[in-house]
Amino acid sequence: MNILLRIQCSQLLRIPKVSGRAFHKDYRLPAPQNFSDYESIKQDFKIEVPEYFNFAKDVLDHWAKMEKTGKRPSNPAFWWVNDTGEEVKWNFQELGSLSKKVANILIESCDLRKGDRVIVILPAIPEWWLINVACLRTGTVLIPGTIQLTENDLLYRLQTSMAKCIITNDTCAVTVDSIAHKCSILKSKLIVSEKPREGWGNLREMMKNASDDHSCVKTRHNETMTIFFTSGTTGSPKMTKHTHSSYGLGLSTNGRYWLDLTTSDIMWNTSDTGWAKSAWSSVFSPWSLGACVFVRYMPRFEPASVLKTLSRFPITVFCSAPTAYRMLVLKWDSSYKFKSLKHCVSAGEPINPEVSEQWKNKTGLDIYEGYGQTETVLICGTFKGMKIKYGSMGKPSPAFDVKIVDENGSILPPKEEGTIGIRIRPNQPLGLFAGYVGEPFKTASVVCGDFYITGDRGYMDEDGYIWFVGRADDIILSSGYRIGPFEVESALAEHPAVLESAVVSSPDQIRGEVVKAFVILKSDFKSHDPEKIKNELQEHVKRTTAPYKYPRKVEFVDELPKTISGKIKRNELRKKEWGKV
Repeated sequence: MNILLRIQCSQLLRIPKVSGRAFHKDYRLPAPQNFSDYESIKQDFKIEVPEYFNFAKDVLDHWAKMEKTGKRPSNPAFWWVNDTGEEVKWNFQELGSLSKKVANILIESCDLRKGDRVIVILPAIPEWWLINVACLRTGTVLIPGTIQLTENDLLYRLQTSMAKCIITNDTCAVTVDSIAHKCSILKSKLIVSEKPREGWGNLREMMKNASDDHSCVKTRHNETMTIFFTSGTTGSPKMTKHTHSSYGLGLSTNGRYWLDLTTSDIMWNTSDTGWAKSAWSSVFSPWSLGACVFVRYMPRFEPASVLKTLSRFPITVFCSAPTAYRMLVLKWDSSYKFKSLKHCVSAGEPINPEVSEQWKNKTGLDIYEGYGQTETVLICGTFKGMKIKYGSMGKPSPAFDVKIVDENGSILPPKEEGTIGIRIRPNQPLGLFAGYVGEPFKTASVVCGDFYITGDRGYMDEDGYIWFVGRADDIILSSGYRIGPFEVESALAEHPAVLESAVVSSPDQIRGEVVKAFVILKSDFKSHDPEKIKNELQEHVKRTTAPYKYPRKVEFVDELPKTISGKIKRNELRKKEWGKV
């Protein structure tokens, strides 16, 4: 590695300074009830990082002690339900005892040590949460994966991560057994199942006899805690590394400021267990504030089940993706009554303003948008008490100094489009990742001047709100205009014929490139005259957004290429258009 690259990497990966003073625990205080005085809250924000920190010991065990002494409400810490009527409820003391059993299994039966990597591929079942906490207690590095991984996906992750242990279910175990001979470092396999499997330890059976006598390992705040594989929209998935402080402390800002949680709240996040958003809103953010994590097990997203669950259970805070909210609005009827729900948030991609308005009309509740990445915690959001601007991602998180910068890292004025960046110099903020594992050049490439570059394009208005335009490599340049795909896709989504769409650039002799839309029609419209529908869609987009943004080309398709996380691979469509496939 050359000297310049070493300097860039070391500056990006610099961990927040340790003060040496007593651990400042104000992240456990109740959330602010009003964010109208945004500037004061941002100015006063502070979390001191201790030299040693472990979320299980310093946060979860703290809440267990509060329960024991009656200083925390009787709210459960974890509440799981499924469609057959089964329920699992744990308080923090029970969560502690059960997770210590799993921790002992990892050490004694799997022979794992601090720093060893563990891949966990499970649906939203209670054991997933126990394993998360057990990895914290043992200092092993958790690598979550979605159950949608294919054989090639799984092999790539096992070989690249050099994981020594995998924990999964019956379905995935079959795949693991077919590729395990190619993974020489993999030495232990645990299955969560009601039946035994040869060559695998059965976690449920092992827990029956496991001891809950366990002492949490001592972990420095800057040691690796978890690794997430990015979704791989472009290129092979990268391993994104987070430390005990970047997630264990950094995500407390999400819980306190964006989710607005207290110890009396019951939080339901519908994210897949394989993605960083699940760590955000199903583990660290709610438990930082002593709130209850609610889980409704669904093999697939079912709008009717979600609406019934929100009506039946005393859920106070709900988080889901924009696509989910759109499905819920379409499925809505007047019989659904959310008696306890008081706060709704959305993340993953920008939400269509029309969906937000429809949700507000039906429920009386606003949707507070948040924006972040696998590499970060919440970058910016619309916070409780703050004026909502439909279509905006809100203002920067109190933890980050967010600016719109040009290609040289210089700050751009309001309303001028550029790249969304987080200031990392002279001090790196808490909540930013510690680099891409084994990829120093990629790590260095996301630094420009004094900023970490998100790779997302946007602009900031005069009030400090940030507006998303699109990924940097998704921007379409046509006749001198810069067009982001999201705005066109949002316009198309409002047409009754459109089920889903993806917008990319397409070559054009006169304009250089033009907007092309790949559209999946709803079943009721597939028999209609395609040329007529195409013209309708073009005119609809012209009316809905700036006329120059309308798709001059429209292709009707039956499916769109997607990552396993459900994100559309626009790069594949773009390459096809430009003859690069």
